[in-house]
Amino acid sequence: MTASVPVTAGLFELGADGSGHLLGGWCAACARYHFPATTSCPYCSAEGCETRRLGERATLCLFTTVVNRPPGYSGEVPFGFGVVELPEGLQIIARLTETDAARLAFGAPMRLTFVPLHLDDEGRQVISYAFAPLEPT
Repeated sequence: MTASVPVTAGLFELGADGSGHLLGGWCAACARYHFPATTSCPYCSAEGCETRRLGERATLCLFTTVVNRPPGYSGEVPFGFGVVELPEGLQIIARLTETDAARLAFGAPMRLTFVPLHLDDEGRQVISYAFAPLEPT
């Protein structure tokens, strides 16, 4: 089994079963969430923000397909890229699992998932968060 590491520490927590949550900050002073989590609020500058799990569902706001490898990126292309809105009211930039923009729609329901990006210099799988279209039930 290949060891894995998050793309950046503190963005999410990942369970052994592959499920997980994004980690946002909650500011009691202005009652707003922010992502990623920090101890100070980016909106009102209050200190003492607490880290909270964010919702696993989202709504798709913007999307595109990245077909050329960005500088410093060693993962596969093409990949979906967009903005999703979480239940907490946050709009975040995220990788999308769907690479065909024609199969996406504004306002589509999405679900949080985690995807491998590449192997690092130590041979570990680098993992990032992404959003996938929510399958009809």
